[in-house]
Amino acid sequence: MANLVLSECGIRPLPRIYTTPRSNPLSNINKPIFNFRPSPSSSTTSSSLAFRLNSRDAFFTRNWALNVSTPLTVETPIEEEHETQRFDPGAPPPFNLADIRAAIPKHCWVKNPWKSMSYVVRDVAIVFALAAGAAYLNNWLVWPLYWLAQGTMFWALFVLGHDCGHGSFSNDPRLNSVVGHLLHSSILVPYHGWRISHRTHHQNHGHVENDESWHPMSEKIYKSLDKPTRFFRFTLPLVMLAYPFYLWARSPGKKGSHYHPDSDLFLPKEKKDVLTSTACWTAMAALLICLNFVMGPMQMLKLYGIPYWINVMWLDFVTYLHHHGHEDKLPWYRGKEWSYLRGGLTTLDRDYGLINNIHHDIGTHVIHHLFPQIPHYHLVEATEAAKPVLGKYYREPDKSGPFPVHLLEILAKSIKEDHFVSDEGDVVYYEADPNLYG
Repeated sequence: MANLVLSECGIRPLPRIYTTPRSNPLSNINKPIFNFRPSPSSSTTSSSLAFRLNSRDAFFTRNWALNVSTPLTVETPIEEEHETQRFDPGAPPPFNLADIRAAIPKHCWVKNPWKSMSYVVRDVAIVFALAAGAAYLNNWLVWPLYWLAQGTMFWALFVLGHDCGHGSFSNDPRLNSVVGHLLHSSILVPYHGWRISHRTHHQNHGHVENDESWHPMSEKIYKSLDKPTRFFRFTLPLVMLAYPFYLWARSPGKKGSHYHPDSDLFLPKEKKDVLTSTACWTAMAALLICLNFVMGPMQMLKLYGIPYWINVMWLDFVTYLHHHGHEDKLPWYRGKEWSYLRGGLTTLDRDYGLINNIHHDIGTHVIHHLFPQIPHYHLVEATEAAKPVLGKYYREPDKSGPFPVHLLEILAKSIKEDHFVSDEGDVVYYEADPNLYG
């Protein structure tokens, strides 16, 4: 109605008024924002759209005129608003978990045990083929290549066992447990002990105190560490060898072990599971000792020992970069500020080039963290479908070449800068200790 003129018992629309385009966005910065334009003539033409009021209504028998003109154009310096408003990654998102779930195609949730097993068969076959080839050639030009390849394949086995732990491998808990134990025990990981603590990590991701993996230390805990511990934790490549020590004694500030059923990591009803996994781990360790006597320590070091540590470095490298190293500091939460969704949105996707397929697209980590039930072979599609909902809360990973060497610089920078968070505050960010390196 604001665009209509009521005059002498007649209503007709105002003609549209368009602003003159500006060649310079700031050329009219000093002009008034509101442009008031006079009403056009109230005379009626044959081409105008007229609505006649009911002449029988006594109220309209008076001869009166009312001219209305409203501000039809409002010039807002939009460019300036965009420049001053910065995206706050710690702010609650304008969507919820159900919105993201609804955007993901239904078939992405389907678990195909035959397809999952095909990846297991593929990876195990490659592991044995690499070992047989390296042992047969037994050439020092071959061994370094073997160590890199086999260590990467050990890491691939871990990822498949990781799917078993989440239940994304199949809908059969028994199949998941059997395959998970075989895969994880072969690389000296206590399956149930890890599975339960990793569940804790997913349920509390992004929480300063309750998260389990690569969570920040408070300033108080950080300052209580002795110098050797600080040096080990924040020095490359030593920090990339942390995983076996974490399994034995967890992170600084936390107590317990992944091998001990009475650890506060576990519920009383999970004691049997933990004992089972520890027994499987012990059996694998005993097998490796026997093979040392059969094949010799040096041959076992070359065939298994060095690839094992390459696998550990892959595990620490990938899992660390899923939660650290973005060009903008990402928040960690406490108290009422934390939620499952907000914590999950602080995780990062990474591109590993050719390694993406080898380690089963574990770099697509945001959707995996929010919905760990999705099988790894649907993660890429699910991520693409969720991006429009996530908006700026999804941080597109830097594209990798054939090998992810670009991530080494990001890793080194983060290790030097991400040391602790404040003891106070419910939304906190990593801070650096300027005296750490002397």
